[in-house]
Amino acid sequence: MTIMDKLPTKTKPAGAALPWTGGVLAACALGAALLFSQNLAFSSESAKMVPAPVSDEAVVATEHSETAVFAGGCFWGVQGVFQHVRGVSNVVSGYAGGNRDTAQYNRVSEGDTGHAESVQITYDPTQVTYGKLLQIFFSVAHDPTELNRQGPDTGSQYRSAVFPANDMQRKVAQAYVAQIDHAKVFSNALATKVEALRGFYPAESYHQNFLTRNPSYPYIVVNDLPKIDDLKRLFPDMYRAQPVLAKADSR
Repeated sequence: MTIMDKLPTKTKPAGAALPWTGGVLAACALGAALLFSQNLAFSSESAKMVPAPVSDEAVVATEHSETAVFAGGCFWGVQGVFQHVRGVSNVVSGYAGGNRDTAQYNRVSEGDTGHAESVQITYDPTQVTYGKLLQIFFSVAHDPTELNRQGPDTGSQYRSAVFPANDMQRKVAQAYVAQIDHAKVFSNALATKVEALRGFYPAESYHQNFLTRNPSYPYIVVNDLPKIDDLKRLFPDMYRAQPVLAKADSR
């Protein structure tokens, strides 16, 4: 087994409550210790600045809120990234792509519900446009070329997807995916799909603000904290040091 095989993963036993203890946490801690002992600087995804979208939503003068739903692997890290973006007022971890009755972590983790771990972002388009959110999503929040996986996590629930809330978002997202592929920004084609939004269902309360509440958790240290640094480095004008915490109904 290589050191890469021992990197912390997110999987927990069915029905387990946080904080996770025992074998799973010990294995994660061992993986992180092995990683750091080798003096390796590793992130499961490498940040890459993607050009801004040619087509974006029209900016209006009046402040108001809109929502965007993205899926890019484990929702802990994706939520953490967008919580540090200026103009964002709320980011909720949850599930999209499947039915309400299967929108529970243990079911979604089986990989056959149609759901993807997703985030719902509430934002003010006078401060940050939908296209800018997409640019951050493709640049630092995840690796959009990985099919049904992100880093150590595998399965369709970890796929890269955009769930437009309206026709404007659908057109912008589709045009942007085509733009990125045509420009060959990445060495591989995008795996990101623009899917119909059938509903967004908030995840369980213990998943909300996980990165903020658990910055020393091995999975977060290895896979997600580097994304926050990448956001600050690549989008300094959009970065804010104090994250906005999720406001969602507990389950």
